[in-house]
Amino acid sequence: MNVPKPATDRPKLPSVGRLGLVHPQASAHLEQLGWGTEAHVELLWSLSRAPDPDIALLTMVRLADALGAGADELNRQLLTDRALRGRLFGVLGSSLALGDHLVAHPESWRLLSGNVGLPDADELRGTFTAAARGAEIDRGASSAVPGLRDLYRDRLLVLGALDVASTVENEPVLPFVEVAAHLSDLADAALGAALTVATRVVCEDGVEPRLAVIAMGKCGARELNYVSDVDVIFVGEPVADGGSDDNLATATRIAGEMMQFAGDAFFEVDAALRPEGKRGQLVRTLESHIAYYQRWAKTWEFQALLKARPAAGDAKLGQAYVDALMPMVWTACEREDFVPEVQAMRRRVEELVPAGVRARELKLGTGGLRDVEFAVQLLQLVHGRNDDSLHVASTVDALAALGEGGYIGRDDTANMTASYEFLRLLEHRLQLQRLKRTHMLPDDSDDEAYRWLARAAHVRPDGRHDAAGVLREELKRQSMRVSRLHAKLFYQPLLESVGQPAVGIGAGMSTEAAERQLKALGYEGPQSALTHLAALTGHGGRRGTVQQVLLPTLLDWLSDTPDPDAGLLAYRRISEELAEQRWYLSTLRDEGAVAKRLMRILGTSAYIPELLMRAPEVIQLYADGPSGPKLLDGDPDSVARALVASAGRHPDPVRGIAAARTLRRRELARIASADVLGLLDVTDVCKALTSVWVAVLQAALDAVIRANTPESGVPARIAVIGMGRLGGGELGYGSDADVMFVCEPVSGVEDSVAVRWSVSVAEQVRALLGTPSADPPLEVDTGLRPEGRNGPLVRTLASYEAYYAQWAQPWEIQALLRAHRVAGDLELGERFLLMADQTRYPAGGVSAEAVQEIRRIKARVDAERLPRGADPNTHTKLGRGGLADIEWTVQLLQLRYAHNVPALHNTSTLQALDAIGAAELVAEADVELLRDAWLTATRARNALVLVRGKPTDQLPGPGRQLNAVALAAGWGSDDGGEFLDNYLRVTRRAKGVVRKIFGG
Repeated sequence: MNVPKPATDRPKLPSVGRLGLVHPQASAHLEQLGWGTEAHVELLWSLSRAPDPDIALLTMVRLADALGAGADELNRQLLTDRALRGRLFGVLGSSLALGDHLVAHPESWRLLSGNVGLPDADELRGTFTAAARGAEIDRGASSAVPGLRDLYRDRLLVLGALDVASTVENEPVLPFVEVAAHLSDLADAALGAALTVATRVVCEDGVEPRLAVIAMGKCGARELNYVSDVDVIFVGEPVADGGSDDNLATATRIAGEMMQFAGDAFFEVDAALRPEGKRGQLVRTLESHIAYYQRWAKTWEFQALLKARPAAGDAKLGQAYVDALMPMVWTACEREDFVPEVQAMRRRVEELVPAGVRARELKLGTGGLRDVEFAVQLLQLVHGRNDDSLHVASTVDALAALGEGGYIGRDDTANMTASYEFLRLLEHRLQLQRLKRTHMLPDDSDDEAYRWLARAAHVRPDGRHDAAGVLREELKRQSMRVSRLHAKLFYQPLLESVGQPAVGIGAGMSTEAAERQLKALGYEGPQSALTHLAALTGHGGRRGTVQQVLLPTLLDWLSDTPDPDAGLLAYRRISEELAEQRWYLSTLRDEGAVAKRLMRILGTSAYIPELLMRAPEVIQLYADGPSGPKLLDGDPDSVARALVASAGRHPDPVRGIAAARTLRRRELARIASADVLGLLDVTDVCKALTSVWVAVLQAALDAVIRANTPESGVPARIAVIGMGRLGGGELGYGSDADVMFVCEPVSGVEDSVAVRWSVSVAEQVRALLGTPSADPPLEVDTGLRPEGRNGPLVRTLASYEAYYAQWAQPWEIQALLRAHRVAGDLELGERFLLMADQTRYPAGGVSAEAVQEIRRIKARVDAERLPRGADPNTHTKLGRGGLADIEWTVQLLQLRYAHNVPALHNTSTLQALDAIGAAELVAEADVELLRDAWLTATRARNALVLVRGKPTDQLPGPGRQLNAVALAAGWGSDDGGEFLDNYLRVTRRAKGVVRKIFGG
């Protein structure tokens, strides 16, 4: 006799809220299904564990309606079959698309009941082939689509249900590799079915050409996604009694029909990886494929072949294709263009994703799947020729083989594999939801979407965060780990090859393997690089330990610079110089921005490392401050005052100028560093460099005057007049200081005494500043004074006035256009400029004869001054549309019109151009062309000094140095070819304007 349980012992029905159901009709849905009795308590708790219980419940209502009377059987099964509950609720709460499929084919729920397993590849192929052969095609291939599409979706339903069942019930978790392999086997079977249907449609006479379908990409590697294009290559051969052309034409028709059918029934089939891409023949013979890869293929095409695998069609032909082409893959790293193409591929990967969504991209974002795949494939290409164990297709298998071979540390292998599989799991869940191809995480503000994804991916709350919060934290951790391991994958084994392997790592790679890997990563002198690594990590104690931690990341950043070899050498020299400075390695370790910026500078510039060796404190300015990089904290005027004050503390001129040099060195390092990093505009660079030079001149003049002042006091006042680019406030890194010295005797002193004393001061200033040192030169050039180098070094103001009034030559008048007081007695300097105005801006303008003479001199300069062997198209100063062309054109306009246009009383080329445009002396479009050319040539000239470490005006030809110049010039990338094309285009257009204006 059954005795009813007391009410207190009966299981309580959970409320919809406790079940996680938020849909307003949830209670009605439960009632509609009849899930409101005590017998349904366990069922309801199973439902609550679905990734999205509301969606699962709503789909169950739709499924019950579709089943009609058959819904009772499903309900009975759900009450007793926990595995069915886990599979059904799991898949319905994870995939809207598979839920829709199940509603459309309600009897397919039986596929999830009982002892469910995954068929092997042969079973799948047999099932799909039989369905393809039995399909009706009287009305063409399209009539076979519904049946095969339903079969494919049924198999996805079973796999998806087994894959997510553990989220609901304690079902076994399917490993990622098993899911990906089964999806690939399913794709193979679908491709075979599509080929069968296409052949039946095309070959009505029964004569079939030999055609092999080669799977590429993730399908070829047996690591396919739920939703993905399936990359293929078609290989055809004529039948024994047929003509090649006819059979290839037939094979091409079959391939096209197959792609169309597969796209309608299963997934998109992409043949773009074939020779010549989408422009190439869809089907080629094996012989044609071999010829293409031997002569024309790019490095990326061999990288793609890593994953080639016969998938459908003629198995012998498919295997012959792989056997013939795979050996070429393992010699691709010896190709001359291997390194630049690999670097270009890395750049393309980074540029494919818009910056705004990069953090949400699982595949192409920083620390994403492509980082892992690219790193693994590159290591396979580099070492695979000498190690057959690396001849595997899947990323997970390749990681294991690289770890076993010592190319990656064992811990790093395990961590990278775990991160890769975690990211692929999230990718699978996102695609399963709507059976759409996507790699995009939800927007960070969408908590509900993150909560669903976390539940679908088996992520649970941890006590501090809900499931969505745990997932967000885990994503950050995994992304950071992939980014870190991406660098370590390449470089940690290199460090082990020059030192003692870490415990548990294994024997490490050989020296030969290390050299191959360095060469593939862009190091042209791998033996020297290994020597530097050995020296950097060979120190015992803290220094060596910190370097071993730092170097994998530093080397990765260096490999992205134009000259990683020079950068590594410079890093070694600086590290050895600062060996006793504890702050140095600590800063690089703790301040990622400092280390990354330093590597970019060292791999780009030969000028800055020499300065940093003697002004290492500038490295600390690479850090970020409250308002940006500390490199921008320097104010030119404040620095100039500090420089003059520092020199003024020393009574000895030599020591005073040494103090000035120290601050100049530091300031040059700061300016140049900010320049290479793209933090300063070229006009700000020129202004800052001019300010430094002016301060040095003032400090030197003050120091020499202090040391040479007699007891009776100074006999004269001295002013320094800046000429050329110094006077225009537009100095570059390689510019000398063009100056003139003017003096004026104090009351009671004869002119001859004042001049003699002033000459002595000027000569000492030039000599002390010109003393050789390790710093960039401090040359004071007085060649623009009256009578040039034959004239007196110093004149009185009256002497200058008399000379210019009676003897001034056209070139001397032109030179005065850029005269500006820069140091010494500023009142005297101002009076000099007022005097000079009478000569350089005469009433009525300069004579026609003077203009003609200036044109003649310019023609002579063009013909005689260009260095022998220089390319006139790429010489930044004297070349076509270069600085001389622009500046002479501006100065000619000043000479002709400054008497009527006061704004042209300006020593700056750029400001004078603005005045020319405002006065409408030249069309605004022409002014813009001249301005663009001047800025472009100035950037290039400055970049040449930064890259080569010494003054030069000639742009190099294509290669590393030009790439470095492009980067240093602010081009935005190190693509020297694009930079040079732009330079030639800009200067060519400017030359046209120069010919029109200067030539009259």
